Amino acid sequence: MNILDLLEIAYKALLRNKTRALLTMLGIIIGIASVIAMVSLGQSSSQSINDQVSSMGTNLIMVMRANQRQGGVSIGSGNVQTLTEKDVEAILQKAPDVSEASPVVNTGGQLVYGSNNWLGSIRGGNTSYLSINKYEVASGTNFTTGDVRSAAKVCLVGKTVVDNLFTNGENPIGKSIRFNKIPFKIIGVLASKGQNQMGQDQDDIVIAPYSTVQKRILAITYIHMIVASAVAEDRVTPATEEITTILREQHKLHDFQDDDFQVRTQQEVLSMMDSISGFLTTLLAAIASISLIVGGIGIMNIMYVTVTERTKEIGLRMSIGAHTRDILLQFLCESTILSLIGGIIGILFGLLLSYIASHFLNWPFMVSTTAVGISFLVCAATGIFFGWYPAKKAASLDPINALRYE
Repeated sequence: MNILDLLEIAYKALLRNKTRALLTMLGIIIGIASVIAMVSLGQSSSQSINDQVSSMGTNLIMVMRANQRQGGVSIGSGNVQTLTEKDVEAILQKAPDVSEASPVVNTGGQLVYGSNNWLGSIRGGNTSYLSINKYEVASGTNFTTGDVRSAAKVCLVGKTVVDNLFTNGENPIGKSIRFNKIPFKIIGVLASKGQNQMGQDQDDIVIAPYSTVQKRILAITYIHMIVASAVAEDRVTPATEEITTILREQHKLHDFQDDDFQVRTQQEVLSMMDSISGFLTTLLAAIASISLIVGGIGIMNIMYVTVTERTKEIGLRMSIGAHTRDILLQFLCESTILSLIGGIIGILFGLLLSYIASHFLNWPFMVSTTAVGISFLVCAATGIFFGWYPAKKAASLDPINALRYE
């Protein structure tokens, strides 16, 4: 009996019990759809993170205050005062692989315009802060070096702040808002950037000269952070090493002393996020694949019932010349067809689910051809593996006893 005959017999046998065949495939459909959707969404989220990190500049370098430790336990960096404006000046003068650097100070508070108010945050930097962090001015202008020197009460605002304070559609340029009772004149509106990779709204921000935030709001002499930009993406590592060496000299640290600062790059953030995303995708796909096992057990169960129901048919086929191998292949074909059809439907359903989810989450739609190919092969393997025992049982029946079976 050739393969075409086997496929025809298997196809006709499945058509005799359409509802049973559909219910049997359901476990495979759910399992494959879950795996495809999880893998596809994992890749979509990873690509979304990559795009957001790239939009902030892959040559971005961040210098933060080191965490304090007490009794061997980290207690945060809230009151650490290790970074100053002189550190920024030293980096700009002595680090050839650093193109720009800016001090950063920030705090949260109440923003007020007329009868409207909004709980937001204000961040201080120098004139390079916008270009380092890839902010663009949609209207108005950036503050100047003179504004920084004089601690001028001017600022730029993000779209979220504009939407919540200027609810009547007024042009915010030239208007004054209050931040914790201190008036600031708006000289620019930032172009929208949306959410970052941590889900934070990058448009919910007010940017002012760091000296203004430092002296007029916080009344401090240190800075919270330094952001810098390497001259090129491939010079991020040398720039990081230069910054580390310069700051250790600035802070007069001996060789046996740990750094009192932390240097981080966007590439490190990207690597960490990719690692987390990959782990979660693998974990979810592994959990979803349990459905495949359940679906395979369903195929075995139904094929076992089918063999019992068709015992007399098997005896009849054997009596007119069908070999043991023919009976084995016939039932293996049936279980494999069930699994493959279920797998194809599951792949299509999984791609549809991932497309819908990506659309609502505003992620790029990604199709993993590897996952699709592996899923198809797994379906075939599932049909053969779980259909083997019932097929073997059918092939081992005694034709005389099978013909007598009622």
